Amino acid sequence: MKIIISPAKKMNIDNDSLEVKGLPQFLEKTERIMAMLKSMSYDELKSLWKCNDKIAALNKERLDNMELTKNMTPAILAYEGIQYQYMAPNVFSYDEFDYIEEHLTILSGFYGLLRPFDGVVPYRLEMQAALSGEGFSSLYDFWGDDIAKALCDNNNVIINLASKEYSKAVSAHLPSDVRFIACRFGELNGNKITEKGTLCKMARGDMVRFMAENNIKKAEEIKSYSRMGYKYSNELSTETEYVFLKNSRNSIEEF
Repeated sequence: MKIIISPAKKMNIDNDSLEVKGLPQFLEKTERIMAMLKSMSYDELKSLWKCNDKIAALNKERLDNMELTKNMTPAILAYEGIQYQYMAPNVFSYDEFDYIEEHLTILSGFYGLLRPFDGVVPYRLEMQAALSGEGFSSLYDFWGDDIAKALCDNNNVIINLASKEYSKAVSAHLPSDVRFIACRFGELNGNKITEKGTLCKMARGDMVRFMAENNIKKAEEIKSYSRMGYKYSNELSTETEYVFLKNSRNSIEEF
C-alpha cells in the first residue's frame, strides 16, 4: 500500500534534523526541467510561477544557485504547507518514520515522485504550471506514466491524499488491477458534500499522522479515522472513495 500526498509551495532548508537517505528516483528528468527553467528570463519565470515580485525574486535566486545534490533537505521536512503542519513529521517516533518511509510518497511537478528521505532543494513548480518543451506540452505530458509505474511497482493499493492537480498525474495511468482510493473530507449540505480547501489539507495531514501512529497496513483500517470532527460515512463511501464527514454521526439519515 502506498499513500500519495501533494507538495507545498513554501519550502525550507533543514540539514540537521534528519539524514538524507537517497536521491530522487527521476533526478535525470529533474535536471532537464532545471535546465529549462534556468534558460528562462525573470519575467517568464514570474509568469510561469504566477506569483508576486518578492516570491519570484527569491525563487529566481534559488534557481540561479541551484545544485540538485548539494545542501539537501529530506523531502518530508522540506515542505511547510498546512498539510505538513498537521502531519507534524518533526515529532514522529522512529516507528512512525519507518512507516512513512515504507508507505508515503510525495508527488512533485519538479521531481515527479519523492520518498520521504530523498534529498531535495527548494524549488517552485506546480504540476499544473504551463511549462512545455521539446517533446511535451505540459508537465503531465512530461511525466507521462513514470510516476504511476513507480507507485505500482510491487504494490496494488494507492491511498490518495493528494489534491486533484497532483493525483491526476497518477490516476490517468493506473492499470486496472490497482485499487486507487481517494479520501474526501467534507460536510453534508443537503445531498451535496462540500469540501473546504484549508480543512481538507489539515485532515489529509492528520490522516497521514493517524496512519503512521496506528501502523495502518490495509486500506479498510483507515475507516476507523475519527479525528478533527470527522467520521467515516459508510453510506456515502464506495470501494474507490472513502468519505469522511465533519460530524460526529455516521448515518446519512441523521443529517
